[in-house]
Amino acid sequence: MLNDPLFIIAALAAFGVLVILMIGLGGFATGGDFNRKHANRLMRYRIIAQALAVILIVAFAWLRGRGGN
Repeated sequence: MLNDPLFIIAALAAFGVLVILMIGLGGFATGGDFNRKHANRLMRYRIIAQALAVILIVAFAWLRGRGGN
């Protein structure tokens, strides 16, 4: 599984979601100017990254279930 490129891409996408979420939570916790300027943009980026990660994970599971790779 670790040598499957789709798995690696899906794992990186999930890690990207985590990074965006942590940046957003850090900005929310500290408040201030950064949070006012970037909170909504980070939320949109997280939702897009999360949708991409879910699509990649489902594609990996579907291909794995079919016996591909």
